[in-house]
Amino acid sequence: MAEPTPPPTDGASPSPTRAWLPFALAALSGTLHFLSFCGFGLWPLAFVCFLPLYFALEHPSVVTKRRAAAVGFTHGFVAYLGGYHWMAKMLEVFSGFNIGIASFLASFFWAYLALLQLVLALCLRRARHHGYPVALAAVAFILCLEQWFPTLFPSHFGYAFFDQTWLLQLADLGGPGVVGALPLLIQAALYPLVRDRLSGQSLTLHAARPLLASIALLLLGLGYGAWRTQEVDARVARAETLHVGIVQAAMGLFEKHLYPQRGHRLHLEGSRSLEASQRAAGHPLDLLVWPESAYLWTLPPNANLERVLRDLTTPLLFGGLRRDMDQDGQMGFFNTAYLIDAQAQLLGTYDKTYLLAFGEYLPLGETFPQLYELSPRTGRLSPGTHTRPLVLPGSSGDTRITTLICYEDVLPGFTRQAVAAGQPHLLVNITNDAWFGKSQEPHIHLAMARFRAAEHHRALVRSTNSGVSAFIDPAGRVVTHGGLFTGEQLHARVPRMDQATLYETVGDWPAWLATVASLGMLLRRRRVRAA
Repeated sequence: MAEPTPPPTDGASPSPTRAWLPFALAALSGTLHFLSFCGFGLWPLAFVCFLPLYFALEHPSVVTKRRAAAVGFTHGFVAYLGGYHWMAKMLEVFSGFNIGIASFLASFFWAYLALLQLVLALCLRRARHHGYPVALAAVAFILCLEQWFPTLFPSHFGYAFFDQTWLLQLADLGGPGVVGALPLLIQAALYPLVRDRLSGQSLTLHAARPLLASIALLLLGLGYGAWRTQEVDARVARAETLHVGIVQAAMGLFEKHLYPQRGHRLHLEGSRSLEASQRAAGHPLDLLVWPESAYLWTLPPNANLERVLRDLTTPLLFGGLRRDMDQDGQMGFFNTAYLIDAQAQLLGTYDKTYLLAFGEYLPLGETFPQLYELSPRTGRLSPGTHTRPLVLPGSSGDTRITTLICYEDVLPGFTRQAVAAGQPHLLVNITNDAWFGKSQEPHIHLAMARFRAAEHHRALVRSTNSGVSAFIDPAGRVVTHGGLFTGEQLHARVPRMDQATLYETVGDWPAWLATVASLGMLLRRRRVRAA
């Protein structure tokens, strides 16, 4: 049954309670939203966090587009202020401003992200006028907007379930959108029941059928997750393994730039210690992984890499800066992953393809070079031109490694394309999260990386400068991890697996389906059957 169209305003001013209640509900919804996000881990809130927003948008005082937009913006600003509060810390560290000025600048970032919820509110308003239930329409609009709305740090509602192994396995079917759709569907079914109950209507079995159906769908998803976990574990038990070591030097963002010799020495000392301990235990390492920008001297073509490896006896994958001609024939600088063998011979390189705006380059900076004068700490790096895997020879055959630098592993679509192109046996993420200090961001980054492992049934080795370094198994579980701003030498056996998943083959089909449904609700009125 279609929900009623909001009555037209009579021009009378609403009472203070009527005027402010929708904004209070929107703020409550935003609070529940960010508390459910992976930075806080209160994942059960993901099943109810949007309910106050739906009530706010259907409040009698929310008639005009302006009011609906303001309600949506309120929800978004509260949600992203809480979920991305660490942006203020990053700006403080990166810019040198005090925390007050940094917070003021960060507020523009939070306000921009809040536009996503503003657009959501306007879309829901139009869908309601076209006869579609608000909460049900929200399922499509949320999945659509999180796929297409441009953001610096993309996130998905499904990330709330990063630590719920059975639900996490659904990501191999269609990425984080499949995981996020389940709690959204439950909220869509729960909302009319709560609304009717609050209005004094009695609950009936007929009215509860959508909720029972959505719960059944959730149970089906949990069943699939339990089966898939066992199936992946069985393949892991049969797979050949590599013994991989990680060295985390735990240097501050600017410390490693001021003292590059010390940074290199710490990586060498940690690697020697790890090599020696594992050799003594009878389990020599097959590969060492250092983080992004572990070696800070710019390496030209045909550089002598013995100065990097020194006396280590294990193949090394490390992050450094490379100087070479870019695709325009100009001298360019690249954020590069190097793979070298135990004799310091170069096996391959990968240049970071997806550069971080405002950190590694400035949008329109090459068109207007004076912009770099306003942000002198921003890099002027060139993007890579391919996502070919690095290849590590071994006694059991070559191991193909897809390397994701910095926040490339936050991007499910980019990772899927790289995996589809390279058919790797192993995923490696090298990053430097020292930008964000002792905030929640490094833990959030780790949570998102777990989705990439589960989406592709590949183990993921995560080597960071300051934490959180970790080994993630092909089911998305953390096998072992280090601390934050602590020196670490970690090691684990990781399986070599290369079987394609449905997500790798088909891609983000939930987002495409949601996009088609969203356009339909925006453009066409719902046909209601006569009673």
